Amino acid sequence: MAQRAVQLDRETFSCSICLDLLKDPVTTPCGHSYCKKCIKDHWDTENVKGIHSCPQCRKSFTPRPHLLKNTMLAALVEELKKTGLQAAPADHCYAGPEDVACDVCTGRKLRALKSCLVCLVSFCEKHLQPHFEIPAYEKHKLVEPSKKLQENICSRHNEVMKIFCRTDQQCICYLCSMEEHKGHDTVSAAAERTERQRELEGSRQNIQQRIQDREEDVKVLQQEVEAINGSADKAVEHSVKIFTELIRLMEKRRSDVKQQVRSQQETEVSRVKELQEKLEQEITELKRKDAELKKLSHTEDHNQFLHNYPSLSALSESTHSSSINIRPLKYFEDVTAAVSEVRDILQDVLRQKQTNVSPTVTEVDVLLPQPEPKTRADFLRYSREITLDPNTANTELLLSEGNRKATSVSEHQSYSHHPDRFTDYCQVLSRESLTGRCYWEVECRGRGGVAVVYKNISRAGDSHECAFGFNDKSWMLDCHKNSYYFYHNSVQTPVSGPVSSRVGVYLDQSAGILSFYSVSETITLLHRVQTTFTQPLYAGLGVDPGVTAEFCRPR
Repeated sequence: MAQRAVQLDRETFSCSICLDLLKDPVTTPCGHSYCKKCIKDHWDTENVKGIHSCPQCRKSFTPRPHLLKNTMLAALVEELKKTGLQAAPADHCYAGPEDVACDVCTGRKLRALKSCLVCLVSFCEKHLQPHFEIPAYEKHKLVEPSKKLQENICSRHNEVMKIFCRTDQQCICYLCSMEEHKGHDTVSAAAERTERQRELEGSRQNIQQRIQDREEDVKVLQQEVEAINGSADKAVEHSVKIFTELIRLMEKRRSDVKQQVRSQQETEVSRVKELQEKLEQEITELKRKDAELKKLSHTEDHNQFLHNYPSLSALSESTHSSSINIRPLKYFEDVTAAVSEVRDILQDVLRQKQTNVSPTVTEVDVLLPQPEPKTRADFLRYSREITLDPNTANTELLLSEGNRKATSVSEHQSYSHHPDRFTDYCQVLSRESLTGRCYWEVECRGRGGVAVVYKNISRAGDSHECAFGFNDKSWMLDCHKNSYYFYHNSVQTPVSGPVSSRVGVYLDQSAGILSFYSVSETITLLHRVQTTFTQPLYAGLGVDPGVTAEFCRPR
């Protein structure tokens, strides 16, 4: 009850605005008291609204009241200060749901400032003072406030657990060490903490080093991003400029061709119309001559007929018929053919150069390790749709299905001459180059070779320099009916694994990884190559007579 009375006194003589003991107390017309400065500042802020209210009862006053000092209350406050009475703690000093409360306080508990590991009690600022003032408490261990102090008490013996059992890896009290933990490897909790602290510091150093390493990696990657963006911006800028120039040249050439055609058209039409006019004049003259002869034929006077006949019967020979040269109805088709040929040549150039342009936007090789795919779904994330290049196909290969299928046939195909064509081996390369990480599948019905090839592989002749797998510029999986063989640089390696008509190929160019897989309901690794690729790579197919091999669409 005495504590409750003291608490009541504290609240009675405290300003409800600053929560401290009243200073220069004044009283409002409604009877509530405040520090003179506090209520003055409060009403100053309300001046804008023109209303002055009591912070406690909310009663409004108009006009602003004149405040008088409460001399009796001021005297009481001064007297209470002399007795050591302090202001009531502010609300933020009391313990909330998430705070550790003082175990000594009664009634509304204050927030604990420290916890004592010897007393196993938490103290507020006031109740903690004996630990600083009384010598008996000097050796007590004070820590940050903790709600888990009772976890330091042995639930069996109700003693403080100051020992650590290394055998059972748990804290125990001294009675436990003499009973169920007797004979175990035990040390003081402080000694174990010291050792674990060293381990912890080692772990922290390791973590901090890893953080530093990762931060360096992040910086490098950021630089890589900036480099990629800068390179891409320059490439776009230059390519737009070049294509704009190309378009301008094409439009100029189009204008020149149009002008030439129109000029030639005008000349030819003028020539034909001039000849046409002469012919029409000749027709008019002939009709006039025909009318005179007709009239003469009806003359009854024989002498008159004979007299006029010599002058009318003579016909002048046409001087224009021999100059008429009727051309076949082609006229300017030669121009159309020439322009079409230019278009075809330009398309071929752009299609061939695309393999050099496209790889400029390659997959970024980050410094962090990239795991190799495990499931077919993982592989299909890197799937590429690949088509065959007719300019590389041997003349005994028939390409179909949008240049995805190659079939070995006996009759020669009417391909035009091209330096990239395989002349002797029944082989063909992809149109697209292979960069970064990519995956594709080949369906091979019969014996065939699935290859990855450098572009500069030899094409003409029947030497090993032209055959997939028999030189240092190609890697080939030879698929038989019941077995597989891998070839590179003329070295044959037998390959074991489930035989399937479908073969999957995974390439990580930057990592130098090339893997072949048997694909059915599951995907099984057949052979894996680890090397360093130094040139652009292309997919290749080699087929025996009558055999068909096809690049499958990703699905």
